[in-house]
Amino acid sequence: MAKIPGPPSFDGLKRRMAKHRAENPIAKRDHFVRQTYCLGLIDARAKAREWFDEYPKAAYWTEVESWRQLDGDRIEFTMRRLPSAD
Repeated sequence: MAKIPGPPSFDGLKRRMAKHRAENPIAKRDHFVRQTYCLGLIDARAKAREWFDEYPKAAYWTEVESWRQLDGDRIEFTMRRLPSAD
């Protein structure tokens, strides 16, 4: 009976992925503009509203990319939008 080979080595793939990521940082691969804030709840809502008013979602794909609540009623959040509305 023939011996069943084990799983292939992924070392070559890992090296190629690491090289690609080093040569193409996120800023080059992703065309979005991001800004991270850490504000109180009321100020965070106002800042998000400011982004949506200045960069309408329909034209700039504006969105709250991520957020989390910190101690002391503070919110850390990242806003994301396209650099221009084409």
